Amino acid sequence: MWYNNILETIGNTPLVKLNTVTKKLKGTILAKIETTNPGNSIKDRMALKMIEDAEASGLLKPGGTIIEGTSGNTGMGLAMAAVVKGYRCIFTTTDKQSKEKIDALRAFGAEVIVCPTNVDPEDPRSYYSVSSRLEKEVPNAWKANQYDNLSNSKAHYEQTGPEIWEQTEGKITHLVVGVGTGGTISGTAKYLREKNPDIKVWGIDTFGSVFKKYKETGIFDKNEIYPYITEGIGEDFLPQNVDFSQIDLFEKVTDKDAALMTRDLARKEGIFAGNSAGAAVAGLLQLGDSLKDDDVVVVIFHDHGSRYMGKMYNEDWLRERGFLKDEKLTAKTILKRRGQQDIVTADVNQSVLETFNIMKSLNISQIPLTQQGMVIGKVTESDILSALLENPTLKSSPVEGISTKPFPFVDINASIDKISSLINKDSQAVLVEDEFGKINIITQYDVINVISEG
Repeated sequence: MWYNNILETIGNTPLVKLNTVTKKLKGTILAKIETTNPGNSIKDRMALKMIEDAEASGLLKPGGTIIEGTSGNTGMGLAMAAVVKGYRCIFTTTDKQSKEKIDALRAFGAEVIVCPTNVDPEDPRSYYSVSSRLEKEVPNAWKANQYDNLSNSKAHYEQTGPEIWEQTEGKITHLVVGVGTGGTISGTAKYLREKNPDIKVWGIDTFGSVFKKYKETGIFDKNEIYPYITEGIGEDFLPQNVDFSQIDLFEKVTDKDAALMTRDLARKEGIFAGNSAGAAVAGLLQLGDSLKDDDVVVVIFHDHGSRYMGKMYNEDWLRERGFLKDEKLTAKTILKRRGQQDIVTADVNQSVLETFNIMKSLNISQIPLTQQGMVIGKVTESDILSALLENPTLKSSPVEGISTKPFPFVDINASIDKISSLINKDSQAVLVEDEFGKINIITQYDVINVISEG
């Protein structure tokens, strides 16, 4: 058996039992692994449905251009379908999204415009506004509008809901979904509740988003809106695809808890999923006290971990945000073990000879150069030797003339792996600003010393 094109492989994703991260919960916890879709996310389903419905209604014409504001996954589904069907794609996204997502869209031939995150939706610079402007300006264009296009919810009513019902043999008691556009949770819940009105539907939200308060009070509170790290869930407006009548409650999850659970899913379950899956499981753990032994909970795992290699699966990224403890040696622990040691610098206006004498008296082989207190370069013994061999009269010239680029700066929580990768023959030290704003230097010797101590 074969398929006529890649779009025919969308759907029929597996349901997998979680065993470790949810071991404290009662009931059976099942993950709907949407990463097996050809675009590695659940958005393939609704992207194709939106295109097919637009074709059927005449909104999308042959050779047309698909416009969309997307965090990456919907764009991937649209771009994949566009390749097969012969459309052009222009996507707008935010600077919060991972580089991997943007690169993946471009790999399919899509044009991607990156817009600022920290602006209101109605701001002309927002990715919503830019995509709407492009729809008007580009000839023969159609904007998918995943937030308000009800083909989004319809795809999950027709596909995701029936799959879950059949896979659980109608035993599902709870549906847990991270909510962004609202299409997945609303469409899936509608189908399942037509089968069994008693099924509980829990939406997972993030701090900085408006969903939870709006559900509980009916108030759209702009004061709740602020930038957050978690990708794929939460919004600063109310998409039409969010059917609040289908959602029993919303639970907010912190950026930290979502990121660490995403990482745990790979390490403890062997499931390489994205940030919204981590948020959904973290939210389930927060709500889990109400579960009973015979409950069957389905959690949607929206997308693949490969989209987050520079973020949730990068230990330095996690440490820089204070999400990880010092399990490994970091710049902070190296400085603590080494003890207080004032950094020695030379001013760029000092002579080459004066600078060398400072280095000689302190028995150091390199020194940062400063200008009005700011580090702007460095000089090493070999720099001085090379300069004087070429021109001995340089010894009375300002050392700035033989300086090279400064030592790289690292974050106080940078791992020893990151530090050692930056130390090489051209740069035998790194600089780090501690929590008190003081500049410190970590040399190759410091790294070797702390490793040898164990």
